[in-house]
Amino acid sequence: MLVLGIDVGGTGIKANIVDTDTGQMAGEKFKVKTPAPSTPDAIIECLREIVNNFNWQGKKIGIGFPAVIKNGVSLTASNISPLFINYPINEAFSKALNSEVVVVNDADSAGIAEMTYGKGKGVRGLVIFITLGTGIGSALFYNGQLLANTELGHLKYKKSVFEKYASNYAREYHHLSWKKWAKELDVYLNHLNLLLSPDLILIGGGVSKNFDLYKDFLDVPVKVENASLFNDAGIIGAAMAARN
Repeated sequence: MLVLGIDVGGTGIKANIVDTDTGQMAGEKFKVKTPAPSTPDAIIECLREIVNNFNWQGKKIGIGFPAVIKNGVSLTASNISPLFINYPINEAFSKALNSEVVVVNDADSAGIAEMTYGKGKGVRGLVIFITLGTGIGSALFYNGQLLANTELGHLKYKKSVFEKYASNYAREYHHLSWKKWAKELDVYLNHLNLLLSPDLILIGGGVSKNFDLYKDFLDVPVKVENASLFNDAGIIGAAMAARN
């Protein structure tokens, strides 16, 4: 089944048509810059541009979005306009795009893809999937079942929260070397291990492809690997969420 998958991030919005039976992307990936300010109207215009780019006539669109999503409503807003707090996102996007739209938390959507087609496939016990991008997203899976909307990047740390220190944006903003940034990431991963005792931690997002540059600086008493779907997981998982 072909579904249009869209991954909305704090800096960019990526999309592609996904064969949800295989997890393969069927077309050429398309990306637009996340507007500033990223209000609902501005985001909708970007989504319309994406739909028009693919000339999408299909019935379903899946969207990964940086917020807690419950019962079709976005309850929070992470690195996106606060106008999305308590916003009827499924209904509004479906009406605007004239299609059945299913919106899920962006890290959850990426985790769904990695647990189905990537390194999390078949792993028993607790798997923590994190995305390191503009912020830090998280998705928890126990014996393959998703515990949705965890937002573990917002755990308190120093004067703020962990994503202000260990996200890829923090690395770039503060011009940190891989080694120096990995020290902050190592604190974060060890904190997750202390709280949850996972069996596997998977690192996704943009820096997953650079894993070899910082993996040797991590010292965590649990297996840590980079996600195999890299930065495409959010698109694939969003499409899969809409299929189900």
